[in-house]
Amino acid sequence: NQAEKAVHQKKEQSKTKCRKARRHHINLVAEFNRRQRKNIWLETHIWHAKRFHMIKKWGYCVADRPTEKSYRACYRAMTKHCLLQDLSYYCCLELKGKENELLKQLARVCSPDTELTFGTEFCLSGRFQGSLDLYQADRYPENLLGPVTFIWKPRDVSENRQLWIWMHPALKQDILSELKAIFQCSEPEEICIPEPCTTLIQGEKQTDTAVSLGKKRKKEDKEGEKDVPVKKIIGDGTRDPLQPYSWASPATGVVISDQTMEILRYRLIGPLSHSVLAETLKAAALQTV
Repeated sequence: NQAEKAVHQKKEQSKTKCRKARRHHINLVAEFNRRQRKNIWLETHIWHAKRFHMIKKWGYCVADRPTEKSYRACYRAMTKHCLLQDLSYYCCLELKGKENELLKQLARVCSPDTELTFGTEFCLSGRFQGSLDLYQADRYPENLLGPVTFIWKPRDVSENRQLWIWMHPALKQDILSELKAIFQCSEPEEICIPEPCTTLIQGEKQTDTAVSLGKKRKKEDKEGEKDVPVKKIIGDGTRDPLQPYSWASPATGVVISDQTMEILRYRLIGPLSHSVLAETLKAAALQTV
């Protein structure tokens, strides 16, 4: 019996891949896709997972508290240097349409008696971000939906405007339903989504090119066919990947798009935040025609 157990253990160990194979790009992508089936990872997940205790909340896997005593370091960074926070788990809704139509309907879900509105002049120009509380349409001061932040895209020649609204994941479904109701957006907009087979073929072509250069080996499945895993579009923590993510209104001409996990968001805190941005982002030269 002991000899048979030893034989089985050797067979099981032989199936385990070495570290070099596990760290191969193709294997990493396949492993990441498998581990993100239930909880979505932020793009900074790997960095946080090595230094923080991770928790599963609101459909995401986010950092909760550091594994080391770094509270003093964070406080020092906020007061003297710069501290960066990843807020990409916040949900973003994009509204496109005529400015007058957007302001007319959005005025029903907020009130100028409390604070700023979507039509405040310095926010409407697109230079500053605003924050306010949303209510159900024409129900102020009752039926509070929750706080949101927003920013307009600066004006251009066209009369159409773009508005981005950020909210907590726990508030997204209620706010999205209310916005679709006031703008009469009930039918999903037709969007061409590439089929998985097309993406797989492109991945196979890239693998063939790499193999011809002698840099990458082919990975084959049991039937001997090329099996190249690709990154999957798995939606976000608040939406199923098979659900629509854009809605259009034939009556008002407004289009609502769910840009969650498409537009990333980071918060910089500290007196050197502007200096960090200036060194990181290089301004492009303006070209006048």
